[in-house]
Amino acid sequence: MKKILIFLFCSIFALSIGSCKRKKYTEVVEVPLPSVEEKLALGAPEDVKAEPGSFEITELKFGYDALAPNIDPQTMEIHYSKQYVSFTTNLNKALAGTESQNSPIEDVFKKLDLSNTEIKNNLGGYYNHTLYFDVLTPKSSGKPTDTLASAIDKDFGSFEEFKTQFKEAASKQFGSGWTWLIVDKEGKLQITNTQNQDNPMMPGTKIAGTPILALDLWEHAYYLNYQNNRKKYIDNFFKIINWKKVGDKFDEAISK
Repeated sequence: MKKILIFLFCSIFALSIGSCKRKKYTEVVEVPLPSVEEKLALGAPEDVKAEPGSFEITELKFGYDALAPNIDPQTMEIHYSKQYVSFTTNLNKALAGTESQNSPIEDVFKKLDLSNTEIKNNLGGYYNHTLYFDVLTPKSSGKPTDTLASAIDKDFGSFEEFKTQFKEAASKQFGSGWTWLIVDKEGKLQITNTQNQDNPMMPGTKIAGTPILALDLWEHAYYLNYQNNRKKYIDNFFKIINWKKVGDKFDEAISK
């Protein structure tokens, strides 16, 4: 416990009677400050649970501090255990008792009534964050391999060109939203953006397809560490992508 000495000097001027009387005193106030240990105390991802329902959160297979300095521990904990869990719990509540309660998530998207903002926002929030956390890793290979690598070369010219286009799309996203790498209906890879918690699985999406890579561009995903330097966050995202997982999602998408 530390003490903060606050020195308060007060001068009282009695202007109405043309004189000045001054009083001076020192007040000592004890204010508890958190210790370094308290500031850095983090929970464990495996202890995080959403309320039971149709969908569960994806398991985070590393600690909240594992992605630092690319994503700081506090951001990871708040993002995963608060925002993500909230979307999951609220989605399960919104679907309870409906015909979509026990449906695969792809079917929930197909039947989605876009005017039902409660289900729409929580469905998007759940799906988007599930993919985002699922493709993060502290031990990134740095680039894709196998069929995904070949597809990127085919559809973008090279991996470096893909990175350039993806970063450019993310940088141009105005306000809160997401940048995606998707597999469209023809099996081609495309980069696209969506606003808020929308995604390319939703009906009426301009560029529709199956997402295999998601970048969260909401401020809650980066602001504690990067503040207004969103470009640096976008650049550093490529240091923590699990390309093996993205490749698996690509193979699954083209097999359907």
